[in-house]
Amino acid sequence: QVQLVESGGGSVQAGESLRLSCTYTSSRYCMGWFRQAPGKEREGVAISSGDGGPTYYADSVKGRFTVSRESMGATMFLILQMNNLLPEDTATYYCAAGSGTLCYLSEAQYNSWGQGTQVTVSS
Repeated sequence: QVQLVESGGGSVQAGESLRLSCTYTSSRYCMGWFRQAPGKEREGVAISSGDGGPTYYADSVKGRFTVSRESMGATMFLILQMNNLLPEDTATYYCAAGSGTLCYLSEAQYNSWGQGTQVTVSS
């Protein structure tokens, strides 16, 4: 399995931005961000297919969130840039890695998960 560690969460006002970062030990073709709000099921937010490949977003975040892969030396990062945050974006955000030739916003495809980072957006 892949070791994943998220960082960058915090508390912001609506309209502000946050940048989440996930460091990982081994790259997988499908890597993405999921979130879970209190009392709700975990949902897919953004997916990266390969290095420089297609990306996919939940309808609720399209145009506001961007997922990308970066590296610094031997360290690899999965980045989620979140702009124009809304109160409904409040959740615990998880980084995940999975395999496959096609990547989906379904958590069933992902078998490695980080511990999560909290994002709170107030109005």
